[in-house]
Amino acid sequence: MLLLQDPVLLIMFLPALLFALTFHEAAHAWMALRLGDHTARMLGRLTLNPMAHLDLFGTLSVLLIGFGWAKPVPFDPRNFQNPKRDILLTAAAGPISNMILAVGSAIALRILIHQGLGSAIIEGFWHTLGRIIALSLVVNLQLAFFNLIPLPPLDGSKILSGIVPNEWDRYIWRLEQIGPMLLFGLVMFGMLMRFSVFWLIIGPPVMLVARILSGIPFNNLSGFIYH
Repeated sequence: MLLLQDPVLLIMFLPALLFALTFHEAAHAWMALRLGDHTARMLGRLTLNPMAHLDLFGTLSVLLIGFGWAKPVPFDPRNFQNPKRDILLTAAAGPISNMILAVGSAIALRILIHQGLGSAIIEGFWHTLGRIIALSLVVNLQLAFFNLIPLPPLDGSKILSGIVPNEWDRYIWRLEQIGPMLLFGLVMFGMLMRFSVFWLIIGPPVMLVARILSGIPFNNLSGFIYH
């Protein structure tokens, strides 16, 4: 809700969000193509055009509670040589792409700070640029770890199905039937109660990795972003 209450912060946040979501989905499409499936490319999903990937509810969820998703990239497992492995790799490509962007953002932020341009006491263009880069770091880490939650339709559920033995397939199938409804319910709960179950899960790894990559304690990083 803080994003919607602060127009300046929202304007800085949107580029980071759009590129993170777009890069994430394009990575799924790219990996599927590399593994032999052309479905996503033929449907126009192998692109960095955000309009091809955005999901209305998923985007609103990011703005309201800080977590969300884009439209799932379609693929046909019949085109994979090893479906179980290749579904896992296609799913993992999204979170990995966000981790790559997070590392790039952290390097850029460290460079700005080293040059004295990322400090909270510096105003103007460089201060704004530093906030955008810090937002990119946090947003990409949130998307990466959020999508690793093994709850359909998030990537973590497909990664899980690629790891567990075939004997577990029937449980995975049942989870896929109820997963989207459970995810929707948790999102709505977070909106109504202003309390995020998801942050309890992914908050610790997000804060830890952000600290490791940027060299800045997470509370200080958040203070730099929001002030």
